[in-house]
Amino acid sequence: MTTIHHAAASGFSSQADTYARGRPDYPAALGTWLRDTLGLAPGKTVVDLGAGTGKFTGLLLPTGASVIAVEPVDAMRAQLSAKLPDVRAVQGSAESMPLPDASVDAVVCAQAFHWFANTAAMHEIARVLKPGGRLGLIWNVRDESVGWVSRLTEIMTPHEGDAPRFYKGDWKKVFPADGFGPLALTSFPYTHDGAPEQVIVDRVMSVSFIASLPQAGQDAVRAQLHEVIATDPALHGHDHVSFPYSTEAYCCVRQ
Repeated sequence: MTTIHHAAASGFSSQADTYARGRPDYPAALGTWLRDTLGLAPGKTVVDLGAGTGKFTGLLLPTGASVIAVEPVDAMRAQLSAKLPDVRAVQGSAESMPLPDASVDAVVCAQAFHWFANTAAMHEIARVLKPGGRLGLIWNVRDESVGWVSRLTEIMTPHEGDAPRFYKGDWKKVFPADGFGPLALTSFPYTHDGAPEQVIVDRVMSVSFIASLPQAGQDAVRAQLHEVIATDPALHGHDHVSFPYSTEAYCCVRQ
């Protein structure tokens, strides 16, 4: 096992419940992408790497493929096993998966790859993939052209420290990766609908570096979020809101 970034180890362990409540699901159209682009089907085996609480894992099951969830944080893996008892959930990291060589047809990382985008992880992913296997990378990206969404980012950013972030693009530096073809991107529009407390407050409080703040810091962030909800015309007085995202799905082939 490699060392997990301190923000992930602390934040995800302490706020696994909030993560499960607040993180958005994924667009239904992604199911077709999993079948047609990643080739998932009965008789295939897919690894959900950095599976967390199983938010994405459940979307893999309807493909008929056998699913193995790899997750290093015990509290998150426990959430996954409680929700999806039929999924094989194992402790492991991107750099050390307890799986044989060339044993899986696809590896999928949802909301996770930026945490372990390094050469060692790519070598390990290549090791467990069969030749011709697929690597899929998925992120729900906030639509910051919407004013109140941009305000949420302004609240979060001062606390990010050295935590890896998708938007910085550092994860792309491992590509082109030895043994893999080029990345191909497909984008899907998506909205997370629900009560503001869930889709805004729980969502932000589940961010690793927010969840790992001292209690006073968390309380201050929560107060700022409630101020946005109370003062933004698009949110004030609404019991139901739509949080806009673009779901970005990348695929590359193990050569």
